[in-house]
Amino acid sequence: MNAYRHWGKRSLDLLVLLAASPFALPAALVVAIIVKLRMGSPVFFRQARPGYKARPFTLLKFRTMTLIRDELGNLLPDEKRLTKLGEILRHYSLDELPQLLNVLKGEMSFVGPRPLLTQYLCRYSAEQARRHEVKPGVTGWAQVNGRNLLTWEEKFERDVWYVDHASLKLDVVILAMTIWKTIKREGISQDGHATAEEFTRLSQ
Repeated sequence: MNAYRHWGKRSLDLLVLLAASPFALPAALVVAIIVKLRMGSPVFFRQARPGYKARPFTLLKFRTMTLIRDELGNLLPDEKRLTKLGEILRHYSLDELPQLLNVLKGEMSFVGPRPLLTQYLCRYSAEQARRHEVKPGVTGWAQVNGRNLLTWEEKFERDVWYVDHASLKLDVVILAMTIWKTIKREGISQDGHATAEEFTRLSQ
């Protein structure tokens, strides 16, 4: 498992990137043009997220929300800013396409725990924090086993399970399951939320 983590996982990422590029690059270009025409600039959503060993990196996505603010200048809740175009992009996971650049740069892997918000770092238990022992992923064990229909505790349990069981076979299985789950559009969001509710439990 250590050998696979050290060099095999990166090799798989590059092979999948090479195989996906003829399809992903034209799709990304089309989505970028549509986002620009429908929502204007910026086309990309950029946000600092904790990566391997909780080191911060800039996560890339296509923008799916407006920048509407209240009278105090604060952004409105996500569910009020999510556009119809954004809903479509999220339904088909097309907003995630720019993360191929994160994978190319080595900041992410195709498979691993999803990179969450920086402010969550101080809220994890010691066990939950182990999710940062591998690179974050575009998809992961939690994403193909419930995604946003899971509770936060269930997501973290699956993330840590993946950390302890990462292998070439498991990654290939997760990639195949991701394609199927994307087609079926399962677990995209929790009821009443654009994606999922905020994780608020402080670590003990």
